[in-house]
Amino acid sequence: MKRRPLPDLVGDPADVAFFTEQMASHRNQIFARTMRMLPSEPRCRMCRAPFGGGGGAIMRRFGFGPSRKNPTICNTCFEKAPMGGVELEIGVLFADVRGYTAMTEKMAPEDVAQLMNRFYAAATDVLMQSAIIDKLVGDEVMALYVPFTLGEHWADHLTRDAAALLTAVGYGTSDQWLNLAVGIDVGRAYVGNVGSGDVKDFTALGDVVNTASRLLAKAEGGQVVMSERLFGRLAHPPAGATPAVFELKGKQEPEPARVLDLSAAGTG
Repeated sequence: MKRRPLPDLVGDPADVAFFTEQMASHRNQIFARTMRMLPSEPRCRMCRAPFGGGGGAIMRRFGFGPSRKNPTICNTCFEKAPMGGVELEIGVLFADVRGYTAMTEKMAPEDVAQLMNRFYAAATDVLMQSAIIDKLVGDEVMALYVPFTLGEHWADHLTRDAAALLTAVGYGTSDQWLNLAVGIDVGRAYVGNVGSGDVKDFTALGDVVNTASRLLAKAEGGQVVMSERLFGRLAHPPAGATPAVFELKGKQEPEPARVLDLSAAGTG
């Protein structure tokens, strides 16, 4: 699939500087100049290491290649970056298969594997256009949205991707093949590589992650549940997102939200 190019890094200069410094210990001025001289596109969005052509072949010898979390950024900027991170504003998306346990109880293990591989492929195809895929585990997907890799209206990517993910599994068509729900939120989180020793992973930690997960728990199949604060940030709010207030597990105050229901859309 041909992926659309992403814009230059934008956003809070402090967030950009701290994040890129933390995730790019392999870079210096000589490295940057060398990368610009090596052919060819596509390149890592952060350090500009080439993936294609002769330059890509050279850099692969040094362990550079597309990240498994987002192929527009190299593994050295993510997986091989040093331990630690920074606090910055991000978006978080969770998607979960509804009725997974009951469904798999009636299926052969091989059929379950085929179905989930189809789901993972659909999620990867949709989310890697904009997001960093944090986890593909069991029946759930978690994705992160870093504002300065997405442009001015970065929050709109969450709602567009959430709707696209539901469409990818058949909502709004006559071929729905998975019962899926989505929860999304925006807020500040600690973002970077966490763990111990060689066991580390690029992820996000903070209340926004927990809230997005709790909003997912309120979504039924075919629904996107988003926080009201995310809805208020959208340049192009989705039509039909209805107001709601939820009591979320572990939260002291009720959470204002919006519910976008694609299960009610007509089939084609």
